[in-house]
Amino acid sequence: MDRLFGGLLTLRRLCQNLAWFRMDTKYRAANGARLRLDDNLPRRSGASDDIMAQSVAQSGVLCMLRPLPRRAVLAAPLVITGVPLTARAQAAWPERPVTLIVPWAPGGSNDVVARMVAPGLESRFGQPFVVENRPGGGGSLGMGMVVRARPDGLTLLISSASNHVFHPLISPDLGYQVPDALAGVAMMVDVPNVVAATNGLGVNSIPELVEKIRATRGGVAFASSGVGSSNHLAGELFKLRANLDMTHVPYRGGGQAMPDLIGGTVPVGFLNLPTVSGPAAAGRVKLLAVGSDTRVASRPEIPTVQEGGVPNYAVRSWTGLFAPKATPAPIVERISAAMKEILEQPAIRGRLVDGGSEPIWSSPADTDRFVVSEYARWQPVVKAANVKPE
Repeated sequence: MDRLFGGLLTLRRLCQNLAWFRMDTKYRAANGARLRLDDNLPRRSGASDDIMAQSVAQSGVLCMLRPLPRRAVLAAPLVITGVPLTARAQAAWPERPVTLIVPWAPGGSNDVVARMVAPGLESRFGQPFVVENRPGGGGSLGMGMVVRARPDGLTLLISSASNHVFHPLISPDLGYQVPDALAGVAMMVDVPNVVAATNGLGVNSIPELVEKIRATRGGVAFASSGVGSSNHLAGELFKLRANLDMTHVPYRGGGQAMPDLIGGTVPVGFLNLPTVSGPAAAGRVKLLAVGSDTRVASRPEIPTVQEGGVPNYAVRSWTGLFAPKATPAPIVERISAAMKEILEQPAIRGRLVDGGSEPIWSSPADTDRFVVSEYARWQPVVKAANVKPE
């Protein structure tokens, strides 16, 4: 650090010397010195693009500068004692606390995973990793904050299929293409979707739910974690495949939907398994089925929606870690390696599996390829389900 500060002091002195060479017009005319002015200063007509001040004296000290292109002047201070400043900065990362943006309200599966891994990241990097919930716009509000953040590795996104894939497919006017704007750091968790019902609805299975909805004039409402979320798509696909009358009620995250589902304000919910498993285990809601095409290994007692008689139905979600696109690769690789270690810890893995999730770490390059494949997979499904922004 002392050498780095010494280098910065040298840089400052060089800048002061360059500023001193911006002589007034009368002195330049008298001595024939020619300077290239900074872009922020007014340029005299005929001023040269070279810095060439000759025989400039101050306090009896003679300074000589050879003609030097501006690009070289700007690049020269970036190497101090033979080591580039950018390499030094990456080696010192993180020099400040890191923010983990969760684009959903507290209590949802993304939030749970973020708070589970944050202590492990803190212990490895020696800085706080602060979880910050920024819900809204189907997850696009928080995601947009990370897209616009400085690519220094100090602002990261705990993302999901909902905001990363489904919402952009439904509302493509975000102003950016998600795969081009965010760099994959690591895939973290596979998250099954589930169908749950309030106890007062009096159903215990998918066939009973379908029969109840068909017998209810005007159909029933279903809750999701937000417009364009995987839960929203799960509900719309269920409605399409079973030919039912259902009305979508979006919330700002699964955690906010649960109290209304428990209280019966909304009778049915399409949510993530980790969000529902706790209340279901306590008998506060009915967990009817998982949305995946096969049963979940950690909860084999829960049947699939397809087993309940709804054909061609399969929806899953996931949680992954992403950074602004231009974040230096060495920083991305360090975070990814740390995340792999954390997810492999028996205690963390056990907590995830108990909650209904499965750790699925993948490298930055594999994460980027996975995101591209998700868009190719879900675009025709979204079109077939005719899901529209609300």
